Amino acid sequence: MFRALRRANDRRRHADGEYGWLFHPYTGDELVAIDCETTGLDTRMAEPVSIAAVKVRGDRVLASESLDLRLKRPASLTGDSIRIHGLRGIDLDDGECIDEALAKLLDFIGNRPLLGWRLDFDLAILNRQLRPRFGFDLPNSGIDVAQLYHRQLRRSAMEPEPPASRFDDVAQSLGVPVMGRNTALGDAVTTALIYLRLERGVMQAREA
Repeated sequence: MFRALRRANDRRRHADGEYGWLFHPYTGDELVAIDCETTGLDTRMAEPVSIAAVKVRGDRVLASESLDLRLKRPASLTGDSIRIHGLRGIDLDDGECIDEALAKLLDFIGNRPLLGWRLDFDLAILNRQLRPRFGFDLPNSGIDVAQLYHRQLRRSAMEPEPPASRFDDVAQSLGVPVMGRNTALGDAVTTALIYLRLERGVMQAREA
């Protein structure tokens, strides 16, 4: 309820602004899978070090229609997070400032529906950066692929063993290749492939 009220208020305040079009209903046939690599798992503190998004059209993951951004080194970057995503301070020396990166992200995803593995985490990370700079949260509708997976399991008549819950294990159980694990773009592409496998029984990625 709170999220819906905030979105409605954002829509009213930004209807005539530069990003008013983001709040219009989407009428196309594309989705966008997103992923963030961050300095931690606490959404109140963690900062993004990379952001990626890839378009999905029909039964295709359009690998060439993707966005892959490295950000400038955040103050909260530590050895623990580096061990996960592999991005050291030196790797972020030429990263983009967060303002420019967010503007590119908004232009890329537009008002398309979003896909994400544990989507609420990515949205919390992005919205904490977006609101003070742009005055709104991402208004896009979204599909949490992890929740979709578990809903489909519950509908299944047979569960011979405990269901997989980790990203890698779910991908393996569905026969989906893990693309560049713990990179934002690799995880976004893999998430899109998992979605297609769950929803349509297909798994295709192509350059377009």
